[in-house]
Amino acid sequence: MDVDIVFSGGGVKGFALIGAYEAIEAKGLRLKRIAGTSAGSLIAALIASGYTSQQIIELLDELDLQQLLDERRAIVPLPLMKWIFLYWKMGLYKGEVLERWLENVLAAKGVRTFADLPKECLYVVASDVTNGRILVLPTDLPQYGIDPDTFSVAKAVRMSVSIPYFFEPVKLQTNTGKFVIVDGGVLSNFPLFLFDEEKEVKKRPVLGIQLSAKLTERPKKNIRNAVELYEALFSAMKEAHDARYISRRHEKNIVFIPVHHVLPTEFAMTSEERERLIEYGKMKTEQFFKKWAY
Repeated sequence: MDVDIVFSGGGVKGFALIGAYEAIEAKGLRLKRIAGTSAGSLIAALIASGYTSQQIIELLDELDLQQLLDERRAIVPLPLMKWIFLYWKMGLYKGEVLERWLENVLAAKGVRTFADLPKECLYVVASDVTNGRILVLPTDLPQYGIDPDTFSVAKAVRMSVSIPYFFEPVKLQTNTGKFVIVDGGVLSNFPLFLFDEEKEVKKRPVLGIQLSAKLTERPKKNIRNAVELYEALFSAMKEAHDARYISRRHEKNIVFIPVHHVLPTEFAMTSEERERLIEYGKMKTEQFFKKWAY
């Protein structure tokens, strides 16, 4: 059966998405349109380029996640320089190593730009904070004066995974101006709306893979100080739009994979922790399929 699929963001929690994909393959589902935010966009790009779940696991087994954390080197190596760079560059890490790694991985499958993928196959969600709008790539690129067929898929994913203040934002320079682009999760961490065809007869089922619990099952936040308030505000900003959308839609087509014990930026996680996340995502998706009826 053909399906469309949407992967949520979640930083390194995204290893659970690989397990979900493994279960989807075992089910024999064929993915026609694939969308993702942040970590979900990375997995979506790999799948769209032709990688199987086992090949993705092998790719990431060979990768030291901490090598992706490319700090800027100061001429004078003072601890203060790190925070000066954060102020001016708006991120602790450049994100260039991650982009180069992804370029090489996609190129191995013959994918460099969106022209190398089937039309309307991949949708990557980022946040244009200059204009305060959700940026869907490649769909929205003509609005920036850019031909989608010439745009790097790896660059699009880098935009989507640029966690604010962690990775430097991508500065998109075009004939129409300069735009600061950050993690898609800032405005839509689970872009199920992309395949919403309420006014049309759906061509195929739309599956969602969400790295959190159902709205009704999420624990309430305990806010006691300014730091916890900031964390709660950022979390609400990421999740409120999508949660409202999901709450008024049928949940029967969403796989909820609540990952509570891992931080999105926990790049130092062990191989055993990665494997547990993959197995957890696979298990939760298999449980979902036992009850799923479309």
